[in-house]
Amino acid sequence: MYGPTDLKKNTLITLDGQPYKVVEYSQKVMGRGGSIVNVKVKNLITGASLPKTFKGQDKIEPAEVTNQTVQYLYNDGEKFYFMNPATFDQYELSAEMVGDSKDFLKEGNEVDIQFYNNTAINLVLPKNVWLAVEYTETAVKGDTSTSVQKDARLETGVEIKVPAFIKTGDVVSVDTETYAYRERQK
Repeated sequence: MYGPTDLKKNTLITLDGQPYKVVEYSQKVMGRGGSIVNVKVKNLITGASLPKTFKGQDKIEPAEVTNQTVQYLYNDGEKFYFMNPATFDQYELSAEMVGDSKDFLKEGNEVDIQFYNNTAINLVLPKNVWLAVEYTETAVKGDTSTSVQKDARLETGVEIKVPAFIKTGDVVSVDTETYAYRERQK
């Protein structure tokens, strides 16, 4: 069981028999040592978000969620298809369930799928992914400092800001939460 102060961003909990993920967390300390925790939680089955408030003595049940590493195969616009490389079991997730994660899915990449009661409920990307730069403007000669940023379209179609020295064809690491450029592959 969790106490309210154990809840942090991305913690998985069970409310009313459904799995939820904490997406926002704030704590207010009241007089005499009491505290109130306000969270925004996202239902991992329906995708609905709702605010919740917990007081100091509340007990929160962790969600019994399992992770399985799978390989991304393809999508048909409505569904995304994945396969467990060890068992060859295939899974499909709806476009709504995948959400913005689609920006970082490349055929053959490994990701994790979360299961609740043997039902696929959520896609978990790695913190960073390596993607090739499909197109970017060439840098102006002499303007190669790292503080100058320009747009780049990556192989999955997502556009991010990259330093001026990045060229078309380079492979870059991107933070999957913030869409921030991290580094160029050596």
